[in-house]
Amino acid sequence: MDWLVVIGAIVSLAGIAGLIWCVLMALNARKSAHDEDEMRVRLQRVVLLNMSALGVSALGLMIVVTGIVLK
Repeated sequence: MDWLVVIGAIVSLAGIAGLIWCVLMALNARKSAHDEDEMRVRLQRVVLLNMSALGVSALGLMIVVTGIVLK
């Protein structure tokens, strides 16, 4: 079940990369937004992507734990 651990680690790292990307998007939205409504729309999109990336990361950790338990 080593392959399951490796796949889970890759999925988890993809989720973490997504979280880092969300932080960069939020900082960019904060710097470049001219009015509050534009910033609110951008940050709502960032929140959606953030929750998705968090879910992918959690799924990867679940795959890793499953691979360890089945070992």
